[in-house]
Amino acid sequence: MTETTVGIGGAAESTDMVLNIGPQHPSTHGVLRLRLVLDGERIRSAEPVIGYMHRGAEKLFEARDYRQIIMLANRHDWLSAFSNELGVVLAVERMLGMEVPERAVWTRTLLAELNRVLNHLMFLGSYPLELGGITPIFYAFREREDLQHVMEEVSGGRMHYMFNRVGGLKEDLPAGWLGRARQAVAEVRSRMDVYDELVLGNEIFRGRTRGVGVLARETVHAYGVSGPIARASGVDFDLRRDEPYLAYGELRDTLKVVVREEGDCLARFECLLEQTHNSLDLADACLDRIAELPPGPINQRLPKVLKAPEGHTYAWTENPLGLNGYYLVSKGDKTPYRLKLRSASYNNIQALTELLPGTLVADMVAILGSLFFVVGDIDK
Repeated sequence: MTETTVGIGGAAESTDMVLNIGPQHPSTHGVLRLRLVLDGERIRSAEPVIGYMHRGAEKLFEARDYRQIIMLANRHDWLSAFSNELGVVLAVERMLGMEVPERAVWTRTLLAELNRVLNHLMFLGSYPLELGGITPIFYAFREREDLQHVMEEVSGGRMHYMFNRVGGLKEDLPAGWLGRARQAVAEVRSRMDVYDELVLGNEIFRGRTRGVGVLARETVHAYGVSGPIARASGVDFDLRRDEPYLAYGELRDTLKVVVREEGDCLARFECLLEQTHNSLDLADACLDRIAELPPGPINQRLPKVLKAPEGHTYAWTENPLGLNGYYLVSKGDKTPYRLKLRSASYNNIQALTELLPGTLVADMVAILGSLFFVVGDIDK
């Protein structure tokens, strides 16, 4: 006699459930898919599936001249456009052996730090939103708008500034701009306690993030994780201090590298918040220095057709989300033979394969949001 049991709830105890998170997005500007294997409410394994918005930027670099590739590199991390441009022009200038005017060096540093604050404010507002707190996003956009005004005034763009040029910047600062930038920085700083009190002081937020998604220091090194996420796990590394570029070597007294040891979601948020405070201090220091500089050029005169000499170089920058690397190979033409881009989010998101297994499905959103990634920065 054969006995058959049909249907035990949703599945038998030995059956794993495969759950696809994504790919979808209400505005379709970029999607990430997570393939999760569940054992009840607990995640057994996680696989990030990327490439849904890959646009082949690295291949397009090979068909554009050194002025045009700035536009292509500008867009992969749409929250860090100025910093993206910066890495490309630094690589080309290194190939050319070019020194840029001091005024351009300090202005680039200032705009890079303002762009860092804009990037971090977006995550400081959107991360609590993902955990159910709607109020901080409104404050974040208010602060962002103050800084967007001064960035738009100087460059003409709200997101994709296109203000860097090989040899310096597009043009000099508008009359009176330094005063307006200083006022915007002061206004944003005066309201930053909102995040300390409203978010970090919220017991629900702390309950959802403390001890959740702990990223070990060994995993950071194994996966090449960088930026605030790595520093939240005790990895004390920041290119601005450890291999200074632009004017960061002269800002050592102001620059503070924020490090935490816990490695959880809360530590990552705290690193991001404290780093935002420090970037505002760095912006003030740059404004003071630029005001002291004598009048002078903001860029170098370039030939009508710009060609980099044959050879190769590697430039890297401390972008808002982590290390960005640019490996440039030239055959002496007006276009790169190869420009390989190492983006921060691409490496950071791989850590999900280590972070998610063993955690609850309910904690997945908290962990995913705490990696502070931009999908375009993954797919390039």
